[in-house]
Amino acid sequence: MDASPILLVLNDAGLPVARRLEQALPGSAIHGLAGRIREADTLFSETLDHIRLLFSAGHPIIGVCASGILIRALAPLLNDKRTEPPVLAVSEDGQSVVPLLGGHRGANELARSLSSLLDGHAAITTAGDSAFGVALDAPPKGWSLANPEDAKPVMAELLSGASVWIEGDANWLSSAGFPISDSAAITLAVTEKQDQGSPTRLVYHPQTHVIGVGCARGCAADELIGLVETHLTTQNIAKGAIACVTSIDLKADETAMNALADHLGVPFRVFDAKTLETEARRLKNPSDVVFEEVGCHGVSEGAALAAVGQDGELVLEKQKTTNATCAIARASDPIAPLSVGRARGHLSVIGIGPGADEWRTPQATRLLSQAEDVVGYSLYLDIVSSHIKGKTHHNFPLGAEEDRVRFALEEAGKGKNVALISSGDAGIYAMGALVYELLDRDEANGGVSDAARRVSVTNAPGISALQAASARIGAPLGHDFCAISLSDLLTPWEAIEKRLHAAASGDFVVAFYNPVSKRRRSQLAAAREILLKHRPAETPVVLGVNLGRPEETVRVTTLGALTVDEVDMLTTVLVGSSNSKAVLRGDGRPFVYTPRGYAKRIDAPKPELQGAAE
Repeated sequence: MDASPILLVLNDAGLPVARRLEQALPGSAIHGLAGRIREADTLFSETLDHIRLLFSAGHPIIGVCASGILIRALAPLLNDKRTEPPVLAVSEDGQSVVPLLGGHRGANELARSLSSLLDGHAAITTAGDSAFGVALDAPPKGWSLANPEDAKPVMAELLSGASVWIEGDANWLSSAGFPISDSAAITLAVTEKQDQGSPTRLVYHPQTHVIGVGCARGCAADELIGLVETHLTTQNIAKGAIACVTSIDLKADETAMNALADHLGVPFRVFDAKTLETEARRLKNPSDVVFEEVGCHGVSEGAALAAVGQDGELVLEKQKTTNATCAIARASDPIAPLSVGRARGHLSVIGIGPGADEWRTPQATRLLSQAEDVVGYSLYLDIVSSHIKGKTHHNFPLGAEEDRVRFALEEAGKGKNVALISSGDAGIYAMGALVYELLDRDEANGGVSDAARRVSVTNAPGISALQAASARIGAPLGHDFCAISLSDLLTPWEAIEKRLHAAASGDFVVAFYNPVSKRRRSQLAAAREILLKHRPAETPVVLGVNLGRPEETVRVTTLGALTVDEVDMLTTVLVGSSNSKAVLRGDGRPFVYTPRGYAKRIDAPKPELQGAAE
């Protein structure tokens, strides 16, 4: 399971079982229904919406509740069983564990494990698992099925009493208890060779081969893929028998190599030059030129051999085109690719929104769950604590932004999957820009190491404070607006003042970030005076404090009445344009909006119909 499992509890009766399961599942968290559960890692109020959020984010869900609740919640989301996370229902007494979804993606195995822990019963209904203990369409790790579309009819025949012939050697198949006959119409074939299979012939490939590659910087992906495809064909090696693609770490960000791995559907793993040089004695084509350039005598052959270990062998020595090389090595047993070398490394720059779970995107939650290490300001880590249990936390104080970002990039450069957390949207007055700035600088000018520069980066958007404040009060951002930070820590006040005059004369709605701090008490007052020269004192101003958190407050004042003392660093200030309006509703609550001019369109004279020729 990539993401951490969530234990869903709807009342106190299920809490003891959930606590037992939490102890047995590292990184798991208990989510409880507010009003019924007093203590949990996360409390939620809307059960069906919360279940859908967790499912969309890829979390395995273990509901200590009736299975019908999970079914009703998730039915609208079900479309591809190959990508759905495991979902299990556990009775409140722990006696029954029912895998509802993702049986072949870990749910059945998890059900057996949990039922054993609880001294209960795993109610596994997947036909193949029930009858034979294996699922023909989901071979164990280290194996692939060439023709998964044929697995269902084959299993149906077996369940109806048909016998099979097992061609080749695979313990997990031979020990399954299938009825065996050398004259059977159905064959389960085990081979490393290319074989498409058929409706009566399922083909399983042990993932015993590794492709080592090298290429010139900027090599076209088609050139490298074509080279590899050609030699897989000449060697009669099935794509399904490939465990991973490997190379030297200097090429971790090489587009062609990553494209090749994606094309084959396997991980891309890299080794440092020192490790590859230990394979020098086994190389068929050692090169002093390569050694002078990268520190080892062979990249493609060395990487393939390093991946298969000392018991492995080279089955295809280095082959090349103008810009690319490849070699293939074979291990005696299936390879666990994630134990080979290291990954390229990945940094997820995550905006978690203002704080509320429902204001965080499923993508952000999923990336948090998949990360190994989590980096951020301690307050932000606390906000998402239930989603990062069991991960390595790196807390940084407020103000250490560059240290925080540099650390996250360097950790990712070691091959880790790292999450860097910002509030709101990471690309708006947050960590996103600094990530790309450090990647852009060279190391001599304060940039990051070469290894860190090669990581992949995902920038996950979040709901920014200006959006949250606007949504809470109406639609003050309904027409042209801008955002200005009043902090002069990194931007000279003269530059900020110039922007204030431009926004004021342009009659923009203005969102102020970092409006005041303990030492900065004059900037907001100065901004107010500049704006008052261009818009009336009655202009509505929205003050949103701790948006999306339990202590949230949102109120409306006017530009003329705005004072510094009613604003702090947790306040987002929205100042309307000259057209913005504040309206008091019948229930005594105000709303603020900025019209776009629809009323003028309605009042404008309608043009007469023009002739067809025009």
